Amino acid sequence: MPLPNSFDAIVVGAGAAGLYSALCLPASLRVAIVSKASLPLSASDWAQGGIAAVVDPQDSVDLHIADTLRAGAGLCDRAAVEFLVTRAAKCIESLVDLGVGFDRVSVPLGDGRVDEKLALTLEAAHSRPRVLHAADTTGRALVSTLTDRVLAQPNITVFTQAFALDLWLEAGTCRGISLLYQGQISWVPATAVVLATGGGGQVYAQTTNPEVSTGDGVAMAHRAGGMLRDLEFMQFHPTALTKAGAPRFLISEAVRGEGAHLVDDTGYRFTFDYHPAGELAPRDVVSQAIFSHLQKHSPNPTQGCVWLDLSTIPEAKIRHRFPNIIQVCQHWGIDILHELIPVAPAAHYWMGGIETDLMTRTSIPGVYAVGETTSTGVHGANRLASNSLLECVVFGAQLSKISIESAVDLAIDPAAPKYVEVNWEDILAKNPEAWERVKSIRQELPRLMWQAAGICREKTSLETAIDRVKLLQLEFNNLPISKLITQLVPPQSLILPAQISEQDLCIWGETRNLLDIGRSILTGALMRTESRGGHYRTDFPASDPTWQSHTLVAGDCWSKSNSLA
Repeated sequence: MPLPNSFDAIVVGAGAAGLYSALCLPASLRVAIVSKASLPLSASDWAQGGIAAVVDPQDSVDLHIADTLRAGAGLCDRAAVEFLVTRAAKCIESLVDLGVGFDRVSVPLGDGRVDEKLALTLEAAHSRPRVLHAADTTGRALVSTLTDRVLAQPNITVFTQAFALDLWLEAGTCRGISLLYQGQISWVPATAVVLATGGGGQVYAQTTNPEVSTGDGVAMAHRAGGMLRDLEFMQFHPTALTKAGAPRFLISEAVRGEGAHLVDDTGYRFTFDYHPAGELAPRDVVSQAIFSHLQKHSPNPTQGCVWLDLSTIPEAKIRHRFPNIIQVCQHWGIDILHELIPVAPAAHYWMGGIETDLMTRTSIPGVYAVGETTSTGVHGANRLASNSLLECVVFGAQLSKISIESAVDLAIDPAAPKYVEVNWEDILAKNPEAWERVKSIRQELPRLMWQAAGICREKTSLETAIDRVKLLQLEFNNLPISKLITQLVPPQSLILPAQISEQDLCIWGETRNLLDIGRSILTGALMRTESRGGHYRTDFPASDPTWQSHTLVAGDCWSKSNSLA
């Protein structure tokens, strides 16, 4: 599909945040959704547990707010949390109206009548059952419904296998994006750009995130000078499938919410040694408990695991609630109805990201951001389970209220010289091993990040890792292909030769983004000399009241916010 001359709005990312944002943008606008993968493939599609909302009379908005603030460990923005929670029920109504098939339970009303109510489950750190779900594939149910709705909208055009490389700025205002599409790098004008690219879990060797989660939106905003916040806070999910040869498949928190126990090799429920709530403590606490227990008792802590015991849950309930987990575990030779599941923590959700206000605006005029790409203030130092999908829809809905002018005047003059003449033979000859080197950097970085900025961090390893990433960035930026692409300016376009595949260039772009966010995570972790939420320093194991503040970075300038206390 050829690219039009311009759009009113470009949404980068096609997970729950991107799809819902596109649907909420005024129907009068010409909207493009840009996805580097096929639909649907996103972290949202992988979300199992559900979406939190107060829809039960036995629950309350105040309780949901309190639970969210408690999990956030002192770094939540209360106004943002209240905004999220108070709008949750209305957004659930919107999703139901769109056709999302949440599970329901039959409630007898008498006289033979039955009411079908939304089914709710309990997850860790929630004081009430308030998590709506569609079996154990809630994200998939949500994304598939939103995808169908998006494809039916005449004002929305979806471009798949299209990789957004950079924001296009003029006089500090966003004019569009640089895009790799159909063998060509070009500039696509737009009045507004919505970054909804998800998280950056692939910066770690162990992650529950899909391969597309490479921090693209955060890296794009960073290179454009946008304000980023709290990048050191990565949530490590406590229970990822841990078996040789298998991906780190997420075993939903809802499994523990339904009654499963975490045990060690001896069958001991060790998590109560670390927190009175045991398996249902906040995710950061449970992950650190598993890590500490393995350090003390496992002969090989880095490769060790603990066990998830589902024997306390009736078999019928397991089959009903967790069919996908049953299927995936069966594929890897584990019968969860009769066997323990080997699990260990893995990088799961990034609380830090692009700083936004309640209208999803970033510090860059014309750029908006929604979902895991952002730091809205609702998650603080540690996200409460099932608030992530909620954040996508609550803040995505705000895009219906923004004022965006038509981009008709932004279109690039078709008569302007565009295509850059390149001696590709010379470039390729200068560094014939360039692509292999890019791939090796891509492999080295996640291992380095897992060792230095994983569940436990300390000064020396962080400093060593930062120095190494700086060297990798220098080498990467000096590659001939890197110099060529990064020096393109509007309206210059580049046609790739047959020797360079789009896949190779995507790996190049993702590696560039991972290096940017990896260095930022390391720097933020070094700067924050305390432990809080998803950030744990072995050399500063306690929370420090003077650090009830955000870390901020714009360009190369790091700072500390005023105290939130």
